[in-house]
Amino acid sequence: MSLVLTVITGPGAGSILPDIIATISARLSIAGKPDWLAPGMACDLALHPTDTKAAETIARQVVADAAIDVLVQKRTGRRKRLLVADLESTIIENEMLDELADCVGQRAHVAEITRRAMNGELDFAAALAERVGLLKGLSEAVLDEAARRIRLMPGARALLATARAAGMRTALVSGGFTVFADRVAAELGFDRVVANRLQIADGRLAGTVAAPIVTREVKRDTIAALAAEYGIPLTAALAVGDGANDLPMLERAGLGIAFRAKPAVAAAARWRIDHGDLTALLYAQGYRAAEILNG
Repeated sequence: MSLVLTVITGPGAGSILPDIIATISARLSIAGKPDWLAPGMACDLALHPTDTKAAETIARQVVADAAIDVLVQKRTGRRKRLLVADLESTIIENEMLDELADCVGQRAHVAEITRRAMNGELDFAAALAERVGLLKGLSEAVLDEAARRIRLMPGARALLATARAAGMRTALVSGGFTVFADRVAAELGFDRVVANRLQIADGRLAGTVAAPIVTREVKRDTIAALAAEYGIPLTAALAVGDGANDLPMLERAGLGIAFRAKPAVAAAARWRIDHGDLTALLYAQGYRAAEILNG
């Protein structure tokens, strides 16, 4: 089995990457010379048949605490045909329930519930119901106000523009809300959106979410359904997310990446990006800098 180890920098680590690559190359069985996908930013190292986990462990030991990410995977089939992404703290920087909680003076309280739920410490549906319940009675206008606060994650535009140009099918599958997911999808060009719907009565938030709730099981089943619909094997699917409810979806994908994830999620995921921006998902697939579009 031919393997490739991809090393990707985060902020401020570009200057040390050549030395990191040299050290990893000396410690592992490297086939050929380093292949620079983006000078000073991302590099592929072809590995002779070896133990995947052992190679990754050695590379991480070399990287130590530097802001550098490491992924090891099979060389064949790296470029995926389906992208399924979580929304909050993945495609956008925000957690939108935290933004809405500002309107009732409950941001800190709601943010702590969000953190615990995304780390797998709380039941997702119960935590969602508790947080949404605090919003009951707010004017529907707060949704537009919160939407204006949306901040795209660095690299999001490039990721979607490049994916679209390559012919990838794309979907946002979010435990957040359609009112925000639909806007982001329209801006970036996602093909599909699966998200929760806030219930509204007489122009005010009802404090409830319409069934069915987008749970971890729904995310897991959605990626499989989309792959089947598009005639794409799950091995050719790329999934990305940050929370515990994303893990089953990540596990189903051929390449499932925990992106700047909560600690429990990063520890459980097979692949993770802790430091890079969303263009790291392109480098992980072997895209070169010249192929990445700005969006």
